[in-house]
Amino acid sequence: MVVGIDKFLIFIPATKYKLPNTMYIKQIFFTTLLFISFNYSKGQSTATNFDPKFKTFEDSLKSLSYKIINSTDEVVRRNSNNLFIKTLVATLKLPNSFEYPFDSVVSVSILKSEDKVFKVFTWHLYSDDGSYRYYGAIQKNNKEKLELYPLFDNSKYIPKAEDTILTKDSWYGAHYYSIIETKKSPKNKQYVMLGWKGDNIKINQKIIDVLSFDKEGKPVFGAPIFNYGDSVKTRVIFKYARTVSMMLRYLPSKKWIVYDHLACPNATQLGMYEFYGPDLSYDGLKFKRKKWYLMEKIDLRNEKSEMDKLFNDPREDN
Repeated sequence: MVVGIDKFLIFIPATKYKLPNTMYIKQIFFTTLLFISFNYSKGQSTATNFDPKFKTFEDSLKSLSYKIINSTDEVVRRNSNNLFIKTLVATLKLPNSFEYPFDSVVSVSILKSEDKVFKVFTWHLYSDDGSYRYYGAIQKNNKEKLELYPLFDNSKYIPKAEDTILTKDSWYGAHYYSIIETKKSPKNKQYVMLGWKGDNIKINQKIIDVLSFDKEGKPVFGAPIFNYGDSVKTRVIFKYARTVSMMLRYLPSKKWIVYDHLACPNATQLGMYEFYGPDLSYDGLKFKRKKWYLMEKIDLRNEKSEMDKLFNDPREDN
């Protein structure tokens, strides 16, 4: 299906509240580091044998995405975001767009599944009140026409996000940085998505979600495959203080998803996620029999070759 540009446009009401300049600059600094590292392997575009229009569009996308992240003026960020969406759709309408690498657009996460079934674009728009709105699109590998599905962030209106199956119109918005493919038949294949989610002025999140496609080829998010003892989750959401970092990564050699165990300083702060942070222990999820099972207090000392990266600040590493 060909998606019209207007379906992507989501406007956020203006706010009168302004963060202090120093706080905003700090947010921009860390967020820029985060998204540069999401695309750490990207450099100058190496695309060849593509329509020359691609390079022109890519230059525009690069400039607009930089403004979305770095401008101190919220109006500029929003206008740049709307124009970015229009430009992205126009670019993806060009023949062979699925294969185009967009190497220089480092402020947006662009991931392609290993089996080349889809490509996913995700990014966020930061508001002056410290909140975020997420944007995304999934492009299927269709050589006959543009098959593009916009993702609409509905995070604030999902009361039980860890127990709910969602669609593209009710997406739990996040900035994805990793796709984990499990060995399943093509008809029932699931992709586990790791993502970062700035939430508000006090809290950040890390997300483990599941992407699959229904019989019509449309994206579906969430699946009851995460076993946490007596409970089964459709997605896993970690909430922690915005002032700290959390590690969440995949170890392909073991088929483990490993992450910092989050805790609060004392019992009176239970459930107050603005006080949660890593306690220097590690938990994980192990993949077996088509599901993921909780592992507590993992010893990661024997994973030195892979763990070198895991102990870095996610803002610099993911």
